[in-house]
Amino acid sequence: MTSNGRTAPSPQRISVVRQKYWGPSARQLPVSFMENTPIDLQDHIIAHLNAWAQTSCVSFVRTNGVGTVRISRGPGGYYSYLGTDVLLIPQGQQTMNLEGFTMQTSEAEFRRVVRHEAGHTLGFPHEHMRAGLVARIDRDKAYVWFWENYGWDPLTVDQQVLTPLDEASLFGTPVDQTSIMCYQLPGSITKDGQPITGGLDINTADYLFAGSIYPKMALQMAPGTAADWDEKDDVMAPDVQAGLRQTGSVPVGV
Repeated sequence: MTSNGRTAPSPQRISVVRQKYWGPSARQLPVSFMENTPIDLQDHIIAHLNAWAQTSCVSFVRTNGVGTVRISRGPGGYYSYLGTDVLLIPQGQQTMNLEGFTMQTSEAEFRRVVRHEAGHTLGFPHEHMRAGLVARIDRDKAYVWFWENYGWDPLTVDQQVLTPLDEASLFGTPVDQTSIMCYQLPGSITKDGQPITGGLDINTADYLFAGSIYPKMALQMAPGTAADWDEKDDVMAPDVQAGLRQTGSVPVGV
């Protein structure tokens, strides 16, 4: 439990964007590092976090204090809490984990992992948990494959792969298996034998989506920072919702 009595979320559970949205106002999310991390590595990680800022009005900035986004490179694999859930995590704990990342890590891995986790911090859930993709997966084969390759038990597979997001609770673009927010899944665990290709970098649809939910024009309307936003911004304003529906572009795990 957190100090306000709310249960802290788990990085292994997926939540819907509507509840985790930062709001349309421009903001900077301060970033700090849990371990002693070389400045060049800090800069490189933040540069990849900010790949989303090419089209969105949310950016990540290094702070010497305790960041809203706190990155560890310790054990635990790769994960990030979803959207505004980072505000519920005790300040002594990381909100994002990038196990073992160094300047020797390949650029392809920086693009695949850091940009994916940044998407979660922006509030984008896993795209492979959209109902259309979950329906393609053979449950029994998935349990075996994830146990053999990742050591995941059935509950973890259910949470991470097999429980579809409630489409009625989401604002979303059409299902996109090439999104950076989508896992790569082999044809050996799908019903049709075709792989779910997954994404290795932010694609065009991802960039367009980020720009629609976090519009750059907000920079002119509200040149604030992470410290001066109101909680009402957590829910997308009705006029923004209406505009996105009219264009057919709505936010979920792009």
